[in-house]
Amino acid sequence: MAELIRIYEENPSAKLINKVVEVLKDGGLVIYPTDTVYGLGCDITNTSALEKIAQIKGVKLEKANFSFICEDLSNLSDYVKQIDTATFKILKRTLPGPYTYILPGNNNLPNVFKKKDTVGIRVPDNNICRALVSALGNPIVSTSIRDDDEVLEYTTDPELIKEKWDNLVDIVIDGGYGDNIPSTVIDLTTPEPEVIREGKGSIEIM
Repeated sequence: MAELIRIYEENPSAKLINKVVEVLKDGGLVIYPTDTVYGLGCDITNTSALEKIAQIKGVKLEKANFSFICEDLSNLSDYVKQIDTATFKILKRTLPGPYTYILPGNNNLPNVFKKKDTVGIRVPDNNICRALVSALGNPIVSTSIRDDDEVLEYTTDPELIKEKWDNLVDIVIDGGYGDNIPSTVIDLTTPEPEVIREGKGSIEIM
């Protein structure tokens, strides 16, 4: 059964953040708040945890389009090829924020993602998930939690999320009510920024 842990975004408890990080390091799955919808995530370096998430989502791991949740842009070069100034300016202007950017992946990607040419990068405007990444020391691989019967409360109310995901994850972080609108996905590997999915982030900033 999953443990429901209340963490406040204004001042996330270091003790509770570290408790969640220990679970992530042990290969556990965690549902946590972002600046858009609640996310399901695991440690990017743990292949068995990655496989569990892919199984839950019903996709093959090597073909899965998961996002990498980063604390800020300083670690971008860990997984992304060198980007031009115009691209970096877009990232700098809009992150942290409700955007997922598709960028060219480099050779440092975990083995299971080596065949992918691109990677989705997120830096959410949420102190809880950024504190998790900071304490973990590397990105969290993430996918938004989806609901199969469109009862929206399931994906926004942490207590209902726990009920639904109780036997699938180790921890559900209660960071307050979540949003129903996903991030805006923009492909920056094309000559001009290409909007793949319009979500919470305004596309007018492009």
